[in-house]
Amino acid sequence: MTEAFDYVVIGGGSAGCVAAGKLADSASNRVLVLETGPAAEAHPETLSADGYKYAFANDAVMWERFTVPQRHAGDQRIFVGSGAVVGGSASVNGMVYTRGSKFDYDEWPEGWRWNDVVPDFEGIEAGLRPRRRPPTRWTEACISAAVACGFERREDLNDGDLSNVVGYEWMNYEGGERRNSYVAFVRDAGPRDNLRIATDARVHRIVFDTDKRAVAVEYEHQGRLARVDVGREVVMAAGALETPRLLMLSGVGPSQGLRAAGIQVVHDLPAVGQNLHDHPNVPLFFVSRGLVDCQYPQLYSFYRTLAGADLPPGQSDTCYVYWPAPSAMKQAMQRVLPGKVLPERMYDGPLKAAIRSGLDVAFGFDTVNRIVDHLYGIVVILGKPRSRGSVRLASADVKVPGIIDPAYFSDPADMQTMVEGVRMARRISQSGGLGAWRSRELQPGPWNRSDEAVARWVAGNAITTYHFAGTVRMGTSAHAPCDPRLRLRGVTGVRIADASTIPFTPVSALNAPSMLVGWRAARFIAEEARAAAT
Repeated sequence: MTEAFDYVVIGGGSAGCVAAGKLADSASNRVLVLETGPAAEAHPETLSADGYKYAFANDAVMWERFTVPQRHAGDQRIFVGSGAVVGGSASVNGMVYTRGSKFDYDEWPEGWRWNDVVPDFEGIEAGLRPRRRPPTRWTEACISAAVACGFERREDLNDGDLSNVVGYEWMNYEGGERRNSYVAFVRDAGPRDNLRIATDARVHRIVFDTDKRAVAVEYEHQGRLARVDVGREVVMAAGALETPRLLMLSGVGPSQGLRAAGIQVVHDLPAVGQNLHDHPNVPLFFVSRGLVDCQYPQLYSFYRTLAGADLPPGQSDTCYVYWPAPSAMKQAMQRVLPGKVLPERMYDGPLKAAIRSGLDVAFGFDTVNRIVDHLYGIVVILGKPRSRGSVRLASADVKVPGIIDPAYFSDPADMQTMVEGVRMARRISQSGGLGAWRSRELQPGPWNRSDEAVARWVAGNAITTYHFAGTVRMGTSAHAPCDPRLRLRGVTGVRIADASTIPFTPVSALNAPSMLVGWRAARFIAEEARAAAT
C-alpha cells in the first residue's frame, strides 16, 4: 500500500533538517524526509567536530560531481561535490556559521532584509548553539597581519557588519561534537512518531495531477521504486545543484529542455536551473618559521578589494580564510588532487585510490609532517560573484548527473577582484605578526607577479568553496521561479527550502543562510495553515 504524509521533505541537509524538525514540532503534521545518502550514525566522523576532515575525504558521504570544462578557469573540470548523508554538507564542512552582511540581504526581496531575518537567525542559534574557538599564537599573528593591512579586528562577525573586518568565526560545535541542523533540530528532539527519515532513498520525481498539484513523490529504495502520497506540500531541500534537476525530471522547468530529454512538460518555468553562482577560491600557501598551532579554519576576514565595484559602499567583495595546513592537509589533497590530475574517464578507476594511498604513504614520513607543521594557506574567496551559470538536464535518467556550468569568471570583473585579492593575501603574509614569522610564498610563487600572470594562475588553480546558490531563485517578478514565501510558481503544493532560492549570494558561507531558508519555509507553512483554519 502507498503511504501518505502531510509533508515530504526532499533532502536531509542543512535546510531540510531544519524544515523537517520545525514542521514535526506540530504533532498533527506527519513528516517524511527522503535523503539520498546514509544515516549520519553510519559514519560517526560526520557527527564529530574533529572528524570533519575525514568526512570531507569520504566518498560514501559525498556527491561525486564535476562541472563542464570552465572556459575562463583554465578549461578545468572542477569538482563540485556536496554532502550526501543525513545532515548534508553540514556533516562534511568546517562547521563555519556566518549570517552574512546586512548589505547582502538588501539584495533579497522585501521581507528578507537584515532586520527581518535576525529573529529567525536567533531562533536557529538557540538550538544550534554556535560558538567561537579560542585564539592560538598563529591566529593572533594572522589578525595582527590583517590589521596592519587595513582590516579592523571585530569580536562578532555575525552582527551584520562585514566591512573590512577580521575575527574569529562562529562555528557550530559543542565539545567534541559537531552541532549541525540534524543534531540540533532532529536528533536532539528525540524519536517522534510523526517524523520519519528514509535514508538511501533516491527521489525520481514529484507526481502532479491534472491541476498541477503535487500529489506524490516517487523514489527508489533498496533497488525498488516506491511512492508516497503527499497530503499538503512537497518541500524541496536537495540543494542548488539537485533541486532544479529534480524539478526538471518532474516536468517543471524550461519546456524546450524537458522535451529534448523526453520528459512530459507539467509547467514551463524557464528560469529553473538558471542563475547558478558560487564562491570560487584560490589558496595561496606559505611556509613560516613558526609552528602553525591551529586545527580548524576558525579565522576569517572580509574586505572590499576591487575599487569601483558595483556594490554599496562598505560591502565587502572578498573573504580571506586563514587555513592551517596541519589541520587537514592530507585529507584535502585526497579529496581535491584526483579530480585535478585525472581525466574524466579515469577518475572512478583504480588511479584515484592509488593517489590517495600514495598520499597516505607520503604523510607517514616525519619530514613531510614537519614541513606541514609550518605551512598555512590564505584562501582568497570571491564573495560577490557577478558571473552566472546554469544546471541543465543531461538525461531523463535520474542517475545521470546534471550538466553543471557555474561559468566561473565569465564576467571579467570577477577575475579582476581575484587578482586584487591575491595581492592582498600576499601583503597580509608579510605584515604584522606574520611578517615576524618570515613567511615564504610557495604558491603562486614569486614568478607570478604581473596581473596577467596572476590571472592565469587563478584560472588554472581555482576551486569551489561549495557555496552553490540561485538556481530556483525567489523574487517578486513573475520570472522568478518561486515567490518570496518560497512557493514554486505555476504549480500547487511545492515549496523550495534551500540555497537554490537565494537570488544573490551573501559574501559569507552559505550554511547559516541555508538554514535560514529552511526555518522560514517551515514558518511560512505554519502561518498559512493557521490562516486557512480560521
